[in-house]
Amino acid sequence: MTTLGAKSKPTMSETITAVYSNGVLRPQNPLSLRDGQTVRLQVLTEETASSAEQIIQSLVAEGLVTPPPHRGDVEPVSEEAWRELTQRLEASPGKPLSEIIIEERGSM
Repeated sequence: MTTLGAKSKPTMSETITAVYSNGVLRPQNPLSLRDGQTVRLQVLTEETASSAEQIIQSLVAEGLVTPPPHRGDVEPVSEEAWRELTQRLEASPGKPLSEIIIEERGSM
C-alpha cells in the first residue's frame, strides 16, 4: 500500500517471506528499503499463515468476503519502476494520487 499526504513522504507496506537463522531474519526477496531504515514487523509462522489462509477460504466459501480479483497474479514492481514512481509522486506535492493516476492514464 502506498500512501501520500500533503506533507508526508510516500510510504509502503508489503508482506514478505523471510527465514530466521542465527538470530537474523533474512528476506527471501529484495526489499525497497534504504540501508538502516527502521521498519515494524508482525511475525507469522508458516503454520499461522496457513491457518489464516484456511479461515479466509472458509469466509469466501460462505460468501462473507470476496477476495480481490487475480490476487496472486500481480508482478512485483522493479526497483527502477519504484524509483520512477517515487520521483513522480514527489514532483507533485499536495496533488491527490487519484489526479496523478488520471493524468498518467490520459497520456497512454
